[in-house]
Amino acid sequence: MENEEDLNLGNSTRVTHFILLGFTHLTQFQVLLFVVVLLVFTVTMTGNILIVLIATVDPALHTPMYYFLKNLSLIEICYSLDIVPKMLINLLSERKTYSFTACALQLSLIILFITSESFLLTIMAYDRYVAICHPLHYAAIMSKKTCRQMSAVAWLSGFPVAVGITAWLFNMSFCKSNEVNHFFCDVSPVLKLVCSDTYIFELLAFIATVLIMVLHFILITISYICIIYTIMQMPLAESRQKVFSTCAAHLMVVTLFYFTTSLIHLHPKSSLSPNNKKFVSLSYTVITPMLNPIIYSLRNSDVREALQRTFGRKMLSERLTTLSLSFFQ
Repeated sequence: MENEEDLNLGNSTRVTHFILLGFTHLTQFQVLLFVVVLLVFTVTMTGNILIVLIATVDPALHTPMYYFLKNLSLIEICYSLDIVPKMLINLLSERKTYSFTACALQLSLIILFITSESFLLTIMAYDRYVAICHPLHYAAIMSKKTCRQMSAVAWLSGFPVAVGITAWLFNMSFCKSNEVNHFFCDVSPVLKLVCSDTYIFELLAFIATVLIMVLHFILITISYICIIYTIMQMPLAESRQKVFSTCAAHLMVVTLFYFTTSLIHLHPKSSLSPNNKKFVSLSYTVITPMLNPIIYSLRNSDVREALQRTFGRKMLSERLTTLSLSFFQ
């Protein structure tokens, strides 16, 4: 059998590939799932690419807030490309194999992008805190150099965790099976195939997850406590509403991100069945990246106006030529 090609059960032999079971328990819905996921993926890529485009070519959006939003969209693009194309192929393919190296690479990139997004959402909360609580010092604190440095930290922060966890996990002995009961290579389903003791790994991986996600969530919460306190000191209700509206989209994205990811990564041994966990994972790997640009475009008049300015002009091609030059402005 295919799932025993690389395994000599009872002995720890080298695994050369994994079989991603995905949604094989829903055989009759494979084509429907493919169509739905493809549609969502198309909307995700289109929406996030548009955010990157307008935040780059529109001078009105050359501010720290939209610079970080552009980076958030780039993370969502990379994250979706890491998971969804292979998932789409497997939904229509009889042979749902994934090489050992490809599986390790996919997992490391997932950890990298989730960690980077967590850091970036915290930075975006800090940006709103400085803008609202210290408006007179905002330009000095959130300079272009500082924004670039913060963005670099967000992108690079996940590398040590991603490389460490992935290298440790994939250097363990696999002897139980090579069937991964998931639609992508995630820590928990791959770990179930390991035949050696995994207690220390699970403990340290959980601690790393708590430190990254919970610590960032606490920092975001503190930022918004300060923001809300400052807003409540404003005398006019219109002023309070206008200022808080600049935070609404970010709050919605933070809620989506932490609610969906915490269900899986902070409850690794939850009562959810493996098949139910797949649908929860589907929410933050496929649905959430699609919702982020929609939330920011619907809740933000600056983004809507920038879209109208960018695509309402006949000379769009001239603006696109500045893309490579102004990308990091």
